[in-house]
Amino acid sequence: MPVSCEKDVINLLTEIRRKMPEYHYAEGDGEAAFATEQNALVALGAERYYRSMVQSGPGSWNIRDNHMVDTLERLMKHLPNAKGIVWEHNTHIGDARATDMAAAGMVNVGQVVRQAHKAEDVVTLGFGSFWGDVIAGLSWDAPMQQMRVPEARPASWESVFHAALGRDSLLIFNETGDLEPLFQQTRGHRAIGVVYNPEHERYGNYVPTALSRRYDAFIYLDETHALHPLHLTPETTIEPPETYPWTV
Repeated sequence: MPVSCEKDVINLLTEIRRKMPEYHYAEGDGEAAFATEQNALVALGAERYYRSMVQSGPGSWNIRDNHMVDTLERLMKHLPNAKGIVWEHNTHIGDARATDMAAAGMVNVGQVVRQAHKAEDVVTLGFGSFWGDVIAGLSWDAPMQQMRVPEARPASWESVFHAALGRDSLLIFNETGDLEPLFQQTRGHRAIGVVYNPEHERYGNYVPTALSRRYDAFIYLDETHALHPLHLTPETTIEPPETYPWTV
């Protein structure tokens, strides 16, 4: 294994923090000082993340999501009285404790933020669809492509909503009344992220989920339609760029 550069990165971060008053004075508003410190923290997080990736276990996942929360907390402190919207896939936003991720030793942004703040200060919102089209890659580093999402697996949350609702709907779980015990049941909930393979529908792609414990609200879309990335148009004929290996 290559020699760690963590010590060097920590020394850099320490030096930057020592000179913070100078940066604030030079820039006036402190924006450059914040960006400088954040860049050093990104380098430190990246060093730990990529070293952890070579080992088995939840380490690299937890490092990444904790780094995301640390960045969010720093932004909120830097911008007093601000409100933030974090747009991520369900596996990052939905509370990991309401899934089988917890048994695997994994945490995520939704869980950590909920644990750090009052319930009324955090709202987690999930998404699901019965069928449709999406943009994704078949594997990490694979070119993105439009692919068909088949009908949801029987007994999954998506299948239940298709049968019970059959239309686009918003569910707010503290307003579901007598239905609350239903939403606390554990069922498969389809996961579609940067990587998705429709051929894995039968044996994979689903996360066991107690829906009302994982999210505060849920948007159900009966049928999805693939988005056109901002840098492409529907008429684009050139080869699209590779799917980046991170979640946004």
